[in-house]
Amino acid sequence: MAQEIKVPDIGDFEAVEIIEVLVAAGDAIEEEQALITLESDKATLEVPSTLTGTITEMKVAEGDQVSEGDVIALVEVAASEPAAPAEESAADDAPAPEPAASQPAKQQPSPAGEPAAGEEHGYDCDVLVLGSGPGGYTAAFRAADLGLDVVLVERHSALGGVCLNVGCIPSKALLHSAKVIDDAAAMAAHGLKFGQPEIDLPALLKFKQSTIDTLTGGLAGMAKKRKVRVVTGTGRFKDAHTLAVADGDDISFNHAIIAVGSEPIMLPGWPEDERIWDSEAALSPDALPKSLLVVGGGIIGLELANVYASHGSAVDVVEMTPTLLPGADRDLVKPLEKRMRERCDNVWTATKVTGLKASKNALEASFEGKQAPASKDYERVLVAIGRKPNGHNIAADQAGVAVSERGFIEVDNQCRTNVAHIFAIGDVTGEPQLAHRATHQGKVAAACCAGQKAAFDARVIPSVVYTDPEVAWTGITETQAKAEGIAYEKGAFPWAANGRALGMLAATGSTKILFDPETGRVIGAGAAGAGAGELMAELSLAIEMGADAEDVSLTIHAHPTLSETVGMAAEAQAGTLTDLYMPKR
Repeated sequence: MAQEIKVPDIGDFEAVEIIEVLVAAGDAIEEEQALITLESDKATLEVPSTLTGTITEMKVAEGDQVSEGDVIALVEVAASEPAAPAEESAADDAPAPEPAASQPAKQQPSPAGEPAAGEEHGYDCDVLVLGSGPGGYTAAFRAADLGLDVVLVERHSALGGVCLNVGCIPSKALLHSAKVIDDAAAMAAHGLKFGQPEIDLPALLKFKQSTIDTLTGGLAGMAKKRKVRVVTGTGRFKDAHTLAVADGDDISFNHAIIAVGSEPIMLPGWPEDERIWDSEAALSPDALPKSLLVVGGGIIGLELANVYASHGSAVDVVEMTPTLLPGADRDLVKPLEKRMRERCDNVWTATKVTGLKASKNALEASFEGKQAPASKDYERVLVAIGRKPNGHNIAADQAGVAVSERGFIEVDNQCRTNVAHIFAIGDVTGEPQLAHRATHQGKVAAACCAGQKAAFDARVIPSVVYTDPEVAWTGITETQAKAEGIAYEKGAFPWAANGRALGMLAATGSTKILFDPETGRVIGAGAAGAGAGELMAELSLAIEMGADAEDVSLTIHAHPTLSETVGMAAEAQAGTLTDLYMPKR
């Protein structure tokens, strides 16, 4: 008897339009084969078959609208496949489909008659991944795509780790809100005036959370689709092949990938007070404070200072080194520092916070520095002085994994620790502590677990500060080159001569490229200005591919775009620039 294939749980979508029917009556189909494609206002989804057999009748057509539970087709099940009870169709428990662009490769089964690697050794899984941030979930999904049986352990209820839940993603949602406010205010001098913004904080935080939920919900669906088993609980190693999960069962593994990330550093000796925030607390405020002190002028501190100052808080920034963004090139930081001094009440560099006292009505901070007062009261204080790795929180020593005094785990270029079958990726393995570094490490570790030859051998890892203006760099910086005696030549182009930047009121930026004097190849680059981070992809590729000034300058960049500044910086080095007058060298 023919069985029904129904539309599975597709999240919050209702009455979704079918834009393509991929099969017809009489077609032989296999389980997981795509049957129809749906398109909502948020995503394109492919609905897979839950059965193997022959289609006897299609119940839908292109242009129809369907919801969860609607019948797609009737299928005569292949003789070798047991029929599902009519009252409990297999489709009812089918996993939610994912956007077509992120459909995983079909898992490769173990060769006939051979046990999976985990079963062969009596383990619960082939690969255990501890931590589900960008590195962890990437490692888990890639290992599953390579045919391995994977368990993903996460201490929080939602996948995504710090980045998706309380870091990169929520901060960018709030930075977008800040940019809308700043852009609207900037147009007042150019004929477009708005009133003062009315900030509905609960609605703004709901927007932030909806952004998070969209991504973390997608991860849950992809884990289910890939048959990655997700275990919620805090994991600590019991021995070299066993992880103990708090309030859960022990899990044995053939390989493990440690992806436990890092946590904010708090200053010792300060009072325990909920008004003293770390970066995670600052992303979920109970109210917008009238006054805020940001301790730390690095990436996290400046991004959150940008958010709160633009939303109406009186913000002071204090940084103990002589400049903001220590280590970044001064010419790139200068436009941001100028804007931050305009945006904030005070920016104090070469200044220390020597103490903090909590009273009922305020937090009193005391300072040591030429620019700052002796003390000042604030409603809230944000500590953003860096992050420390979580290497000491997982009992790694019980598995024989070496952890440094600071909590870092040393790995080789395969992301392998001193214990051959245990890998580590992401923040816990050292600088730079960036999500995109972790994701690439995760793929390498997964491939090695599957017995493939792989190594993490990136020439460059781009860095972006998502303030307004953005500051971004990749490869060797001028600061590094000067400190290490690396010879370089530079081509640069000011955004004041770029039509797109002028039309965006973003003319204070610049783009520069560093070249090896002997080979002419690109070795580093940086930019400051609106969307500067987007320019780093092309420049990172140029370094990875060994491109020189002519390669970049002869690549036609669309006009008018900010990406033209990349081509013109290369033209400045090649001596072919016509958009500025530069004397012949």
